Amino acid sequence: MFTITEYTVELMDDPFKILQGNRYEFMLQVSVDEEDDLYTEKGVYLRVIFTVDGETKKISQSSFHENSTDRYLEFELEDDEEKLVFDFCSTHYEPIEEEAK
Repeated sequence: MFTITEYTVELMDDPFKILQGNRYEFMLQVSVDEEDDLYTEKGVYLRVIFTVDGETKKISQSSFHENSTDRYLEFELEDDEEKLVFDFCSTHYEPIEEEAK
């Protein structure tokens, strides 16, 4: 398990409006215990694509990376980590008002 220590979030641009809903890119700095397989001395961040389509919210993609090298780390979110990340993203994105048609 890890702890989220810092984050950034940006609305991803979809100029052609091909995809349903809005996508947000979260960059989550995480603190990992030294005994965890995910631990590296350089630190770890989690990149998350969070999709919001009306009332539906989901994690569309997530990947762990090493901080200073951006090297992809081949780990998946565990169930409890996925819930933690989903809850975090759900409360930290800024809803976008739908444009008038």
